Amino acid sequence: MTLSIFRLLARATLSTLLAVSAAQAQTTVNVPAPLKLRIGYQKSSTLITILKARGSLEKALAPLGVSISWNEFASGLPLTEALNADAVDFSADVADTVPVFAQAAHARFVYVAQEAPSPGAQAIIVKRNGPVRTLADLKGLRVAVTKAAGSHYLLLAALAKAGLAPADVRISYLTPADGRAAFERGSVDAWVTWDPYVASVDQAPDVRILANGAGLASYQRYYLASSSFAAAHPEVISTVFAQLSSAGAWVRSHPDDAAKLLAPIWGLDAATIERANGRRSYAVRAVETQNFGEQQKIADTFYRAGLLPAPVETSTALRWNFVAKRAEVAGVALTAR
Repeated sequence: MTLSIFRLLARATLSTLLAVSAAQAQTTVNVPAPLKLRIGYQKSSTLITILKARGSLEKALAPLGVSISWNEFASGLPLTEALNADAVDFSADVADTVPVFAQAAHARFVYVAQEAPSPGAQAIIVKRNGPVRTLADLKGLRVAVTKAAGSHYLLLAALAKAGLAPADVRISYLTPADGRAAFERGSVDAWVTWDPYVASVDQAPDVRILANGAGLASYQRYYLASSSFAAAHPEVISTVFAQLSSAGAWVRSHPDDAAKLLAPIWGLDAATIERANGRRSYAVRAVETQNFGEQQKIADTFYRAGLLPAPVETSTALRWNFVAKRAEVAGVALTAR
């Protein structure tokens, strides 16, 4: 009798353990994996850099169970290539030219936000005592520029204003760091770049700004996201947008503090950074149709220069609607070609 009772108790205990184990296994299966937001950024991605340095974005996303991985790129084109290859989910600000190239490559992205124009934040830089006094003087000379960057469009627009074609100058496609090195050693006659790279040299006694974007290129920087990520996680997109807007307002109202925060990160002195930041609007806003028109002009310019394989209709790109929490067609009227 005692043995029978023992066996019954053993079986009951085993059944209980199996039930508990099954319940735990079921609970484990139902717990979603933590979400990681993979952000790509550049050295010039000021607002994202500030959020990263202050830990603000991690704190804002923590209640959503989201962590962040940070991935730095030398320029915008490889960043958007990574976005298209599903290596990053969100792209910090890239120049207005970069999404045009991404669209030409049939990348799956959505315009999330833009910074209001900052035409003074990019420039054509020459030697003060060199041969270049006007844009027309660039003919036949060597020019360094980063391919597909906003400065690339500035160069093409400046050449067109001077009655020159891209073939009238000798263009070297270089990263900002390599472009500066080539300019300083005299391997090129002009360097076309953007801040903070402009600010890193514009006070040098042997340097002169030939032209900036005023009247040539408005220079709106765009924030992009993977179409699939934005559709699956609209609350993350809204949180990032809110944090970017807040960071932009903070930079504008606290220029000294922002410069001091960025100085050790960028390896530049605070005064240089404050001068660079003063040329950027840092006014983050949703992408609206009325603020999107220059994209088509940029696309047409690069196509005529033979840098895009086919015409790009920027009106068919996607922009994020924060009210509806979904992507929709940008729908901008096309510029007459």
